[in-house]
Amino acid sequence: MSEHPEFMDKTALLDIANQFIRGHDDYFAAMQVTGVDEKNGHLIFSGPLFTDAQGLPTRQTTAVFNVFKFLTLNLSSRYRLKH
Repeated sequence: MSEHPEFMDKTALLDIANQFIRGHDDYFAAMQVTGVDEKNGHLIFSGPLFTDAQGLPTRQTTAVFNVFKFLTLNLSSRYRLKH
């Protein structure tokens, strides 16, 4: 973990996250990060989950979960949410 993470507002952090995900192997064109919160020093990202008509997970749901986890693991040590 970085000794001095940079503080960012939500809008700037969402921009960084959405740029960052484009390089992930599981990324697909409709995937986007629309929210971010911070809990216990970890950034928690959210966005559309792409469930089926019954609300059940799809292959895209799994991809979104994996990419959001990737963001948490890679960006939490670099940034903090400015309140």
